[in-house]
Amino acid sequence: MSTLQLLAMLLALSVTLHIGCAAAFTAWRGGTSPAKALLIGASATSTACALYLTAVGDYR
Repeated sequence: MSTLQLLAMLLALSVTLHIGCAAAFTAWRGGTSPAKALLIGASATSTACALYLTAVGDYR
């Protein structure tokens, strides 16, 4: 794995984690329980990561 590929993967991980944290925080502030907010954040993170990896796979 080249340095550029590694940096791209780290950037993707960072972005997906930020999306998940924002979704969880928004859900929690919206009135859901912390456990449900955590599940919402985790699903947002996995969805964003899957979309990114699908896009990379189709690009190649």
